[in-house]
Amino acid sequence: MLHRGRALRAGYVEAVAVAGPYRRRGLASAVMAELEQIIRGGYDLGVLSASDAGAALYLSRGWTLWQGRSAALTPTGAVATPEEDGSLFVLPVTVDLDPAVELICGWRDGDLW
Repeated sequence: MLHRGRALRAGYVEAVAVAGPYRRRGLASAVMAELEQIIRGGYDLGVLSASDAGAALYLSRGWTLWQGRSAALTPTGAVATPEEDGSLFVLPVTVDLDPAVELICGWRDGDLW
């Protein structure tokens, strides 16, 4: 991730899901506890993009809804990703994040966030 012109080591979490019949049993919380331990042990921050259904889990675990704009560093430069605004969550570990400044993810094929 890039923030305020600084490259940050980010533990990016994606594809956390629990099948319907097994929800509300603490499974996602157990997975997140392990992931958060890894993030806190070696990254500047954690980042994830959540569905509306998953947002409450992350908020309850101390993740913060990113209030600022988002962008992706593409082969042609930074490109705004407004479709992600309002669904990104961050878990700061070693950095103070300023939501007035864009949070920029690195390039990869497929979904950027």
